[in-house]
Amino acid sequence: MNKVAFLGGGSFGTALAVLIANKGYEVNFWLRDEVQAKEINEHRRNIKYLKDIIIPENVTATADLETALQGVKYIVLTIPSFAVREMCERIKPFLKEDQLIVSLAKGIEEHSNLRLSEVIEETLNHSPVILSGPSHAEEVAQGIPTTIVSTSRDMKLAEEVQELFMTPDLRVYTNDDLIGVEVGGAVKNIIAVAAGILDAIGYGDNTRAALITRGMKEISRIGKSLGGKEETFYGLTGMGDLIVTCTSMHSRNRRAGILIGKGMTLDETLKEIGMVVEGVKACKAFYDLKEHLHVSMPITDLLYNVLFEGEDPVRGIQELMLRDKKSEKF
Repeated sequence: MNKVAFLGGGSFGTALAVLIANKGYEVNFWLRDEVQAKEINEHRRNIKYLKDIIIPENVTATADLETALQGVKYIVLTIPSFAVREMCERIKPFLKEDQLIVSLAKGIEEHSNLRLSEVIEETLNHSPVILSGPSHAEEVAQGIPTTIVSTSRDMKLAEEVQELFMTPDLRVYTNDDLIGVEVGGAVKNIIAVAAGILDAIGYGDNTRAALITRGMKEISRIGKSLGGKEETFYGLTGMGDLIVTCTSMHSRNRRAGILIGKGMTLDETLKEIGMVVEGVKACKAFYDLKEHLHVSMPITDLLYNVLFEGEDPVRGIQELMLRDKKSEKF
């Protein structure tokens, strides 16, 4: 049985390492923090993330990257989007031609506006597999039924990863729309931050439903302009991921929005959350991208102004509601 390496010691890396180990695979688990790695090896728990989950004995944690990559077939990147290029540069000297790269990060690279699969291909000359979908780490770790999507430029690799991760509790579909899957997974984080702000202000179900629905339109607009297929955005990695991220307190994007809606500054919010809030970075990146492509994304515009220009969210929402009349189709 092939060996699997997970690079990144957060909640999702922990949850999936446990899932794969429970299937009988030997797992190398790389973490930046030597103390955290030692803690996992000695106490079989990741106290900082998912402290209540017992980590099987066939998971070996290490802070040495070369050791983590030795003898493994699958290399799974469970790191934030901003760290993908750096991590690829770090593993490049140790990478073998037959090793398969899997990434779970959701976002696009700032400044270059490259999708993360493009960053990986550019850096490593490997076609990666992207896993995405409505999947909170806390629920995956508990064995709560979850469905995700596997995609790649090389669909044979996507099918191989589908088989790797399938369990009775985790159902993996394939989808050949790599662009659509990546864009849907990234833009929904923007809408989730906005959802948290609405919750903190005290708006109700009507407002949330409107936000999710019109947010879906923004995902579809920018996604199609980049080459994605519209039907993808109404599947697991678009609508599915959008619903779970906008409604769950497991979502750090929604939690960040709640703190901002209560009056915290962006810096205070990020410090309080203590983990990467992908929606903040995605908002800046997609704001720049939609300006370049001349795509209408009014919710993204408003969130950008609230996060980076100091706009009052209540006033911004009023302006959003009073825009020129138009058909729902547009």
